[in-house]
Amino acid sequence: MKQPILYMVLPCYNEELVLDETSSRLEKKYYELIENQKISEKSRICFVNDGSKDSTWNKISNLHTKKPELFSGINLSRNRGHQNALLAGLMTVKDLSDCVISMDADLQDDINVIDEMIEKFVNEGIDIVYGVRDNRDTDTSFKRGTAGMYYSLMKLLGSENVPNSADFRLMSQRALNGLAQFGEVNLFLRGMVPLVGFKSDIIYYKRGKRFAGESKYPLKKMISFAIDGITSMSATPMRIIFWVGLLAFVLAILGGIYVILSRITRDTAIGWSSTMVAIVGFGGLQLLALGIIGEYVGKIFNEVKQRPRYIIQDFINKQ
Repeated sequence: MKQPILYMVLPCYNEELVLDETSSRLEKKYYELIENQKISEKSRICFVNDGSKDSTWNKISNLHTKKPELFSGINLSRNRGHQNALLAGLMTVKDLSDCVISMDADLQDDINVIDEMIEKFVNEGIDIVYGVRDNRDTDTSFKRGTAGMYYSLMKLLGSENVPNSADFRLMSQRALNGLAQFGEVNLFLRGMVPLVGFKSDIIYYKRGKRFAGESKYPLKKMISFAIDGITSMSATPMRIIFWVGLLAFVLAILGGIYVILSRITRDTAIGWSSTMVAIVGFGGLQLLALGIIGEYVGKIFNEVKQRPRYIIQDFINKQ
C-alpha cells in the first residue's frame, strides 16, 4: 500500500490546559512518521470541540491558522457528549483518509504505539487495531475492581466489548463506512465497533497519568456510562427480569401452599415479620424491574425521535 493518509480524531471538552502539550507531542510524532514515509503528507490531526466553555476552540483555531497543513478542527454547535463528539469526528474525516486513529486529548494514551498500529494496517491489512491497556497501575483499587467486574458483566450479557480498551483505536476507511451504517442515537462505540466485523488485532500499551486538567469521567458519569453500555448493547437484563419474575411466581405459589397446609394442619397465625419481608422484598423487586424496563423505554423514546446525534458548526481543514 502507498503511504496512507492518516487522520487523528481527538474529542475535546474544556481541554485548554492540555492542548498545547498534546498538539506539540502529536506534531513531533506526525513529522517523524512523514519523514520516515509511514504516512502521507496529507495526514491531519483533527480536534473536535464538544461545546467547551473555555478557550478550547480558540486554541484549535489558532493551531489551524499557524499550521493548516497539520491541524484541523471541528466545532460542534453544542455539547453532545464524548461519544457523539468522537463519532462526529470519525464520520467527518472518513472520506478524507485511508485510516483514522481516535484517542483522548489528555495524553494518557501512548502515542508511540501509533507506528505499530499503522504497520498492522499497511502490512497486514488489519482494519481495526485496538489499543488495550496492559495494566491499570494508574487507577485506584476501587476503579480496578469495578472495571474488572464491569467487563465480566458485559461479557456475561453477550457484549463483544474488548476488555481494557477505550477509544484509542485505528479504523480503516471501510471499517468506518461500516460503522456509519449503525443508526442508533444511544451511542456506545466501544461495543459498536466490534460489531462492524472485518479483520482486527490488539496492541498493548501502558496508560499514563493525565497531563493536566480534571477527568471528564467522575464516578457519577462512569456509572451512567456503564449503564448506557449495558442497556445499549444487550437486552439480557430484560430477559433476566422475566426469569426472576418467574422464579418469584413459583416461590409465591409454594409459599401459598405452605401457608394453607399450615393453617389446615395446625392452629398457626401468619406472622407479621414474614408478611413484611414478603411485601418489602417483592416491592423492591418490582421497583427494580420497572427501573430496568424504564431505562430501555427511555432509550426507545430517544431512538424513535431520530434527532441528529450532533450538529457541526465549523469544520476547518486544508485538503
